[in-house]
Amino acid sequence: MTIFTIGYEGATVDELIATLHAAGVRRLIDVRALPLSRRPGFSKTALAAALGEAGIDYVHLKALGTPKEGRDAAKKGDRVTLERVYAELIDLPETQVAAAQMRDLAAEMPSALLCYERDPAHCHRTLLLEAEGEGADIVDLYTGAPAPGVAD
Repeated sequence: MTIFTIGYEGATVDELIATLHAAGVRRLIDVRALPLSRRPGFSKTALAAALGEAGIDYVHLKALGTPKEGRDAAKKGDRVTLERVYAELIDLPETQVAAAQMRDLAAEMPSALLCYERDPAHCHRTLLLEAEGEGADIVDLYTGAPAPGVAD
């Protein structure tokens, strides 16, 4: 099983959809605690509608999102606090149920985990997959310009 990840930082919805299509992703699993965004088109309802029009399924798994303390730490680049907060969250029963659902959904069809940060090293989706992605091949997708060190 392959699980893709993608962040929408600096992207448009059209760029996100094009990147998902190019990778063969058929389902987007939103792992934001708060699926709201100041970026046009990235709040839950608008994003789900745009993805649906593009033939991509949308599922929001709120329990896999980062609590406020973790989000604040991520914004500050405080990886130690983010890791601590997410380690506490990942053991909760509701998080474990959502993680099992994530694995089942990803096994059904090519799926990508969505969060804000472009670089997965700065995002909880990497922590989530380290804890709950055993046996999966992880592929990080990038919208727009290639990531540093990644050729076109």
